[in-house]
Amino acid sequence: MSLYQKTLQDFHKGFIGFATLAIIGQSCLGSVAAMYVLKNGTSFFQMVQLGMVVAICMTVNASILSQQKPKMVFDLLIASVFISIVMIVLNTLII
Repeated sequence: MSLYQKTLQDFHKGFIGFATLAIIGQSCLGSVAAMYVLKNGTSFFQMVQLGMVVAICMTVNASILSQQKPKMVFDLLIASVFISIVMIVLNTLII
């Protein structure tokens, strides 16, 4: 069984608890990513990055609150964490 399948199975078993932690964790990570994006200015490129971070974080929160299937929430959570980390690294090291 792959790491993804095992983690998804665990997420599905404890969905209510993990969903609560997911909202808190990805919202904090998203706000850090937004801070790093805005630290570099407010140009069009930064606003596009900020829009991506905000949109994916809001999508995860909305999917949890609208009680979507655990697999969809889990996949969106992974996407949110990935995008937030990419934006943090992009704005810390590259830009």
